[in-house]
Amino acid sequence: QVQLVESGGGLVQAGGSLRLSCAASKLTFSAYAMGWFRQAPGKERGLVAAISRSGSSTYYADGVRGRFTISRDNAKNTVYLQMNSLKPEDTAVYYCSADYRLVGTTLAEKEYDYWGQGTQVTVSS
Repeated sequence: QVQLVESGGGLVQAGGSLRLSCAASKLTFSAYAMGWFRQAPGKERGLVAAISRSGSSTYYADGVRGRFTISRDNAKNTVYLQMNSLKPEDTAVYYCSADYRLVGTTLAEKEYDYWGQGTQVTVSS
């Protein structure tokens, strides 16, 4: 059974940094494009960042571009989200996801095949 397990969430002050990790198992990780989504209370889940299977292509939502960096280590079956200059509006549950895709990044939530359980990120002002 495919598993995506997020870690690295927590409580941080505004302006601080966190690094989220998502470890994948029971799938050929290098064959999957990966994404990070987030859902704040009362809001719909939305894409934060995405990365292609090789790592050569990335995508960032407007609100995080320049502050967040998505990366992956195919040897470790892990995708990361480095979050800098955090703001209170970044508070959300963050989910990683996997989409079997030959090229490019996956932007549509409905196209992702697998999801992690989520990790809470809380940014205090």
